[in-house]
Amino acid sequence: MTNGWIDIKNADVVLIMGGNSAEAHPCGFKWAIEAKKTRNAKLIHVDPRYTRTSAVSDLYAPLRAGTDIVFLNGMIRYALEKKRFHEDYVKAHTNASFIVGEKYHFNDGLFSGFDEAKKEYDKTQWSYEPDPKTTGYQTDATLQHPRCVFQLLKKHVERYTPEMVEKICGTPKEQFLKVAEVMTSTGNAERAGTIMYALGWTQHSTGVQIIRTAAMLQLLLGNVGRPGGGVNALRGHSNIQGATDMAGTCAILPGHLATPRGELKGLTPYLE
Repeated sequence: MTNGWIDIKNADVVLIMGGNSAEAHPCGFKWAIEAKKTRNAKLIHVDPRYTRTSAVSDLYAPLRAGTDIVFLNGMIRYALEKKRFHEDYVKAHTNASFIVGEKYHFNDGLFSGFDEAKKEYDKTQWSYEPDPKTTGYQTDATLQHPRCVFQLLKKHVERYTPEMVEKICGTPKEQFLKVAEVMTSTGNAERAGTIMYALGWTQHSTGVQIIRTAAMLQLLLGNVGRPGGGVNALRGHSNIQGATDMAGTCAILPGHLATPRGELKGLTPYLE
């Protein structure tokens, strides 16, 4: 985890949401300040409260607690509409070109395959379209097919206009647009941006969805797998994140792998 924090110093933009890094994670936050000093990086803080993190940031934007997904989807829409995304990266390193099957749809706030009785989804309806010529799936390298992931994403986020962000998040439209412009300035090969978050995201009932949305934004901008990029979870103690990464607890092996149970006989059953 320490190496992840240090890499923040290579960022041109640091977006902090779901946390107050200056006070809660000062050892990690010092690398954001290092990026600011050495690379003239822009620090952005989006949070319901104005904190010490906000005070040292170049941009601060308030939002209502629990509306983070709307804010992030608004930035995804902005990146797509203004063509401020890393197109070559998206085509080469994401599933944007994959064509989704005809059963998939999103109507009235529900994806296809929702079972009202079980309160869960049949995710097979979200599968990619098989390619009859191969064992793989159909793709469209131009990203123009109406059912490719890229076009479905555009359709999904088109509702998250700056006006809608202002209405739901309470963030002034002008301030949201400033944040979106700075963050999407990294959607190219020349610049990199990172997102730092903490339990202000994790402990929401929609925490998983918030963090996945942040990952989608970073993939569009080409900020995953690059120095100064990523979606960085900030933890306070080495025995939390570090334990799961480095086998600091008896129940987890490096890479978040479960320790083999006694009844498993050999490597093959364990891998299965």
